[in-house]
Amino acid sequence: MPVDSFKYLPRIIGAFYQASARRPELPIPWTPLPGPLSECTFGLITSGGLYRRGVEPPFDLERERQEPTWGDPTYRTIAADVQLGDVGASHLHLNTQDMLEDFNILLPIHRFQELVAEGRIGGLARQAYSVMGYQGFPPDTGAWQETYGPEVAGKLKAEGVHCVLLTPA
Repeated sequence: MPVDSFKYLPRIIGAFYQASARRPELPIPWTPLPGPLSECTFGLITSGGLYRRGVEPPFDLERERQEPTWGDPTYRTIAADVQLGDVGASHLHLNTQDMLEDFNILLPIHRFQELVAEGRIGGLARQAYSVMGYQGFPPDTGAWQETYGPEVAGKLKAEGVHCVLLTPA
């Protein structure tokens, strides 16, 4: 099934994105696993704009509507014991209906808890993290690289995380 990455954007912005050439930053960092998966603790991160209702605010969609080239660089924490109805989604570039019905399609917390129970992985961090994948156009990742990324990395390291699964939206 083809995916229209620009479906929820104004057509002029979608056309602008498609006409722009982007090159990835190289080299892409790679770190080998420190041991077997059954001994590794995993952290989960999604770029789908998920947040815990009533605990943290949604991502700033109002500012993005006013400034379409801006994307919210902050992050949200989602406790590993979160229940399905406790998660909201704020993202202008995705249809959030399915992820609101079961956020595990985007942030597989409950599936990873099953892997822990089966002994397939060593553990799951107490907190998962959600960011807004859209960082404006052209993308401005400065705040993420300088502030928010190191904060999240520090929190994951403090929990003894060996591996991180990033589920891009």
